[in-house]
Amino acid sequence: MRTDLADHHYPLLDGSPQMRAIRTVIANIADTDATVLIRGESGVGKDLVARAIHAASGRRDGSFVKINCAAIPPELLESELFGHEKGAFTGAHRRQVGQFEYANKGTIYLDEIAELPVALQPKLLHVLQDLRFARVGGHQLIDVDTRVIAATNRGLEHAIACGEFRQDVYYRLAVVEIRIPPLRERRDEIPLLAARFLSRFNEQYRRNKQLSPETSARLMEYAWPGNVRELENIIRRMVVLADGEHAFEALVARCRNEHVAAPRPTAIVTESLREIARRGAREAERQALVDVLERAHWNRAEVARILKVSYKTLLSKIAECGLTRPWRR
Repeated sequence: MRTDLADHHYPLLDGSPQMRAIRTVIANIADTDATVLIRGESGVGKDLVARAIHAASGRRDGSFVKINCAAIPPELLESELFGHEKGAFTGAHRRQVGQFEYANKGTIYLDEIAELPVALQPKLLHVLQDLRFARVGGHQLIDVDTRVIAATNRGLEHAIACGEFRQDVYYRLAVVEIRIPPLRERRDEIPLLAARFLSRFNEQYRRNKQLSPETSARLMEYAWPGNVRELENIIRRMVVLADGEHAFEALVARCRNEHVAAPRPTAIVTESLREIARRGAREAERQALVDVLERAHWNRAEVARILKVSYKTLLSKIAECGLTRPWRR
C-alpha cells in the first residue's frame, strides 16, 4: 500500500484510539476489493473514511464517484446509477452513461444507502454479485470493475425488520463494516480538529483568529450533536464573525440549561381543564394510531392511506408517540 497518497486523509484519522483503529482497518483492506459499509451518525466523517480507503488502494488513480441516494428522486436513481438507452422513457433523447460506468477501475461511494428504494435493491444486489448490469431500457450486459463503498446514518437492522432494506443486500455490502463513533465519544480529537480547522480558515479568509482559553474549554464541554461537521462550521463562524466565540458560548449555555434537571413536583399537582383535555387527546390519538398499525400489520404506507396523512407525517407521529414495531416469530 502506498501511503503518500493516503497521507492527505490520514492525519484526521490519528486523533483518537478509535480513529487509529479505523486507520488500521483501512490499511488492512486497502489492497482488496472487499465491499465496505461505513456506519455512523451524520457528520462523523464517513466521507473522509471512504476517500481514505480509495486513496490507499490500488484504484487511487481511478475515479472516486460519490452518489447520495437520498438526494436523487427515486424514479431517477436507477438511471443515475446504471444509465439509460435512448428512448427508455419520456425525455430520454440520447444514451446516458451511469455512475457505475464512470467508476470503472475506481471506487463508487453510495452514501445514505438506506434510502435506496426497495424496488431498486435487487438490481444493486446483482451488480454486487456479478459486477455487470444493463442500462435502463437496454439488454446488453455491461461489465464494470469498481469497488463499492456504502454508508448510512440509519439503523439498518430496523430497516430490515420493517421490510425497507433487503437483508441479502446488507450482507453483500457489509463484507467489511466500519462503525465511526460520534465526536462526543472521542473528545480527545476535538483540540486537534479545532486547530486544523482554525488554521485552514485563517488561511482561507486571511485572518489571524486565535481561540480564547474559555472557548477552548467550552469546545470540550459541548456535546456536538452535529459531530465533526458541526465543529468545522462553528470554527469557520468564529473566524469570519467578530462575535463568533460569544455565539458559541451562548449555545453551550443554552444546551447546559436545557439539560438541568427539572425540579421535583410538589405533593399536590394541579392541572387546568385545557391541559387535561390536551393530555387526553394525545393519549386517544396514540391509542388510535396503535390500533390502525396493528390492523394493517404495520404496513405504514397502508396506514398513511387509511389515516389520510402523508407518509412523512405518519413517521413523525410514530416517533412522537414512541411506538416501535413488535417483533414477530
